[in-house]
Amino acid sequence: MGETSLLLGAALALVCASSSVAIGLTRKLHTEGDQAGLFCALLGFAITAAAGASIALPGAQSALLWLSQAAQFLALPLIAAAALALSRSWTWSRPNWGRILLGLCAFFELFRQMHQLDNYRLLISVISLLLIVYAGAVQWPRRMPALLGVASAGLLLLAGLSAANRLNPGLISANNLTLLLLTPASALLARLLVILPGQRKPE
Repeated sequence: MGETSLLLGAALALVCASSSVAIGLTRKLHTEGDQAGLFCALLGFAITAAAGASIALPGAQSALLWLSQAAQFLALPLIAAAALALSRSWTWSRPNWGRILLGLCAFFELFRQMHQLDNYRLLISVISLLLIVYAGAVQWPRRMPALLGVASAGLLLLAGLSAANRLNPGLISANNLTLLLLTPASALLARLLVILPGQRKPE
């Protein structure tokens, strides 16, 4: 990989690792009912950070495919589900979050066996982006969550188009453009999760 890809991978890893820390700190402010969902969101950012690190670190390229798939099929829907639960102040038990995690793994394997991963990727991405936009929109008239939801989902959509080679400005490679879009999208998405209400502990 080129030097630009290494730098962009490192930037994505740093932003997502910082987002994981921010989510971890936010968990302490929420009640027990929110903490499982926030942990799943933390896991999603940690997976994406690992994917970025696998680009930046020499010798880690062998893990890149697996981590990239985990980021697409597991991390994004987990983060979107957490955003939905927090936006509506819904309390889902730890076993329910475990079922969501296992369900995502099972659906991935099912569609992989059916050789329909591309269609499943499109389906899970569209659903996740719609949930992110919804999570921000239902906070209206608070403008910040709505703006963060739309902005992060928009950047993630552009990143997906770039990864599928459907967005080619000609000035940068598709892979580098994807990384360039994912980095600010991750930061905005983490910020959205931090400011969503959920059920916070009394101060």
